[in-house]
Amino acid sequence: MKFEDLGLSQHILDAIKDCGYDTPTPIQEKAIPHILMARDVVGLAQTGTGKTAGFTLPMIEILAGGRAKARMPRSLILSPTRELAAQIADNFDTYGKNCKLTKALLIGGSSMEEQIKIMERGADVLIATPGRLLDLFERGKILLNDIKILVIDEICSLLPPMRQTLLFSATMAPEIKKLTAKFLSNPREVAVDAPASTAITVEQFQVNVSPKNKNSVLEKILKQEHVQNAFIFCNRKRDVDAVGTWLKGKGYKARAMHGDMAQSARTQTLDQFKSGEVTLLVCSDVAARGIDVSSVSHVINYDVPFNPDDYVHRIGRTGRAGEKGRAWMLVTKNDDKFLDSVIKRIGKPVEVIEIDGSNSSSGDDNGSKARSSKPAPKAKDLPEKKTARTADNEQKSKAPNKKPTRSPKPELLDEDPNAAGFGDEVPAFFKM
Repeated sequence: MKFEDLGLSQHILDAIKDCGYDTPTPIQEKAIPHILMARDVVGLAQTGTGKTAGFTLPMIEILAGGRAKARMPRSLILSPTRELAAQIADNFDTYGKNCKLTKALLIGGSSMEEQIKIMERGADVLIATPGRLLDLFERGKILLNDIKILVIDEICSLLPPMRQTLLFSATMAPEIKKLTAKFLSNPREVAVDAPASTAITVEQFQVNVSPKNKNSVLEKILKQEHVQNAFIFCNRKRDVDAVGTWLKGKGYKARAMHGDMAQSARTQTLDQFKSGEVTLLVCSDVAARGIDVSSVSHVINYDVPFNPDDYVHRIGRTGRAGEKGRAWMLVTKNDDKFLDSVIKRIGKPVEVIEIDGSNSSSGDDNGSKARSSKPAPKAKDLPEKKTARTADNEQKSKAPNKKPTRSPKPELLDEDPNAAGFGDEVPAFFKM
C-alpha cells in the first residue's frame, strides 16, 4: 500500500514525498483510514514505528478545511514531556507545510507571554504539556470547548463530550484499558505488534553484579563493547547524577539528564547527545521517554526497571530503522522480582553474560535468580549472533515468542508519544 491509497490530500502527499517516502508503516496504514472516518482509535505499536505520523497526517487532513478562533484551538495533543511535545510540533511543521494551519506549542521553560499571543491569534493545533496547559486554562487564556480532535491524556473532563479521541500507545496496560472505557466511544483498536515485544534488531544481555561493583562492570561493558553512543538508564534521579558525574570523572563524554533539571539544560544536553558532543546520556525514564535519536548503538540498564514496560521503552532507543542495537542490564540479587516481570513481559529470557569481575565477592552472593547453571560466556568472547540461553531463564518464559515487525524508515519514525512523565515522577497512568 502507498500513502496515495490512504485518502490523504495532494498537499500532504507532496510533503511526504519531499521526505523521500511513499509507503506507510504498518501502524500508519491501519490507523489513518479510521481516523479520517472520524472513528475513535486506540493505536498500539512498538516504540519507533511511526505512531506520531500515524495521527499527525490525518489530523492535518481533517483540520485543513477550517480555521481556529481566538483562544479556541480546534485540536489538542497533550504530551507528557516537553521534548516529546517539541518533536510532535516538528511533525506538524514537516507534513503540514503545504497547508495553512496554525500551531501553538505550550510547554514549560518557554515564554508564557509569547504562547498567550499565539493563542490569541488562534491555533488549529494545540500541543501542550499538562502543567502549562492547565496554568493557561486557569488564567482564562485558553478555551477548550471547540476541540474536535483529542490525542489522549488526562484532562478530558475539561473537553466537550462530542469529539473524536485518538489514543496511541506502545502497550495496553490495565490503566490504559480503563482509560479507553472512560473517555473513548466505541473505539477501533488497531495493533501491528505484540504490545510489549522487543525489536528483533536488539540483542539483549544481562550481567549479574553486586551493588558495589556496578560502576566497574559498567566501565568494562563500555570498553569491551566499543560503545559508539548509549543511553544509560537509572531508576532514581540521584543515581543519574552520581553515575553521570562518575563517568565524566573517568574521562567519558557523559552527561546526566532528569526531570529536576531546568528545561534549558535538558535541551542543551539532548542537543549535545544528538550532535555527538556527548556520547553517554545517563538519564531517568521520565527524561528519556519520547526522545528520538537515530543510530544509538547501545542501551545500558544500570538498574533493572521497576515497571517492565519501561524496559521495552528503554531498549527501544537502540536498534531503530533496521539498524542493529545491543542492550545490557546490570542485575543484583535484589532485582529478582523486577527481572521476573521483565522476562514475563517480553516473553523470552535475557542471556546471562559473565564479565571479568562481575561476580567478585562484595559481601553478598552477587547473583540473581536468573543466573545460569552453566558457565556464562564472557563479553569479550561474545559472537555477533546469540549465545546459549540459560536454563533457568528458559523456564521463566511463559509467553510464546512473537515475530516483531520490521522497523520503518527514519524520517517517519515517531518519538513514542506514549511517554511517561511531566518532567518529574508521575503516576503510572501516564506510562503509555
